[in-house]
Amino acid sequence: MSVASFKKYITLALCSMQNTLAYRLSFILNFLASFIGLIAMYCLWQAVYTGRDQLSGFTWEQMQAYLLVTFFVNSMLSYYSESSISGKIIDGSVMMDLLRPIQFQKARLAETLGSCVLEGLLSCILIGTAAVFTLGISLPQDGVGMLQFGISMLSSIFVKFCIVYMSALLCFWTTSSFGIYWARTSITNLLSGALVPLTFFPGWLESLAMALPFQGIVNTPVRIALGMTGRAEAWQMIGVQWVWIILLWLLGRWLWSRAVRQITIHGG
Repeated sequence: MSVASFKKYITLALCSMQNTLAYRLSFILNFLASFIGLIAMYCLWQAVYTGRDQLSGFTWEQMQAYLLVTFFVNSMLSYYSESSISGKIIDGSVMMDLLRPIQFQKARLAETLGSCVLEGLLSCILIGTAAVFTLGISLPQDGVGMLQFGISMLSSIFVKFCIVYMSALLCFWTTSSFGIYWARTSITNLLSGALVPLTFFPGWLESLAMALPFQGIVNTPVRIALGMTGRAEAWQMIGVQWVWIILLWLLGRWLWSRAVRQITIHGG
């Protein structure tokens, strides 16, 4: 990618950040929704752990950290970022992108990363910091552990983006994005471990989830954050994330080449 092309995508990322600031009400509502969701999940698991020292290898302290890291991951790419992709397809503004000297997939990634800086990262810092002080949760303190956790978090964003991007492209064959969004969200939350840790699943379902890319969104960064893997195993898990990123990126390019054939102009 040339320097000129790189600057184009940086500009798109900055514009996405400005749009997030422009729609402050949407940001505040997402912030409150995430906060309420975090409290609800905390209260639910607190009730589950009443009278128990641990469940499926997770102590209550580890489960609190699990909830926090899961919140981190899910907040980094929210509905606002996802709807901006499907919205272009539904309202037809995707045609303008076809006229621009940019690649649609890379442009959407740049916009997503731009919105992540404000919408995701800021909410993670504010709510996450409050949760750490309130619940007494601690994350890895050593340098290598923090580095691996940071890389896995960044990798999880790319994995989730690739999945979100492909699901958004399905809107070329539909007239609404809501059904696709809810189906994608349900599958992702279940198989990534966002709702329940994968170790709580029956053996066959856990094996299936570990063989799919969704586990790279939540399960990988959470296990690294909780120190449930050795250093070598953590690097291997991050490597698996990037294998899926490359495969899903290429699959997204192929799906885009098929999807643009569905575009019609004035019924033509």
